[in-house]
Amino acid sequence: MSYYFSIINTRDAPLFELEFGTSKAGGDGVARFSSEARAMNPFIVHSSLDIVDEARWSNNAMYLKRTDQFSTSHISTFLTPTSIRFMLLHLPHPPNVAPAFSPSPGSYPPFTPYTSNPLNSLSSSSTYSSSSTVKGSTSGAGSIANNPTSPQTEEAIRLFFWEVFEGWIKATMNPFQGMEAALGSPVFRARVQAAGRKYL
Repeated sequence: MSYYFSIINTRDAPLFELEFGTSKAGGDGVARFSSEARAMNPFIVHSSLDIVDEARWSNNAMYLKRTDQFSTSHISTFLTPTSIRFMLLHLPHPPNVAPAFSPSPGSYPPFTPYTSNPLNSLSSSSTYSSSSTVKGSTSGAGSIANNPTSPQTEEAIRLFFWEVFEGWIKATMNPFQGMEAALGSPVFRARVQAAGRKYL
């Protein structure tokens, strides 16, 4: 899976952003987003903020699990007590396999930039879900790399969020770091990357 992690403040501005790939099931930790998907990720995460704001009043938990879905991308959310939102967009795909094609500019059909191949619409393997590489992967159907809705994936994401939250608390205890200010600490970035390698 490829991951886009973002920390969003109470004014809906991003404080921290990081892309990484899975390190489980033979993954190399590199995000496999296309350039168009990479540009859309912040917009997809921000489009989920209204759903997160509604869900926070009906749920007492800090970890809200999967709150939204766009095409094949899933968005999981964690709320801090100060209403800072940790949001993780996860896009399933086979580990160590780049996206199936690199489209020319303007060739995407609406709302399907991640999975469809408009140049091969007659092919039966034009999406990842029907691709033979998914069926032939070394990990099982319930593993983190193949199933974003499995209980194992939910637990791994929850543990990732808690570890990032611990690092967030330590980083924001710095008297020179404001709660609503962007976090550019290389130590915090390294801790997030380590948590991603450890759990995702």
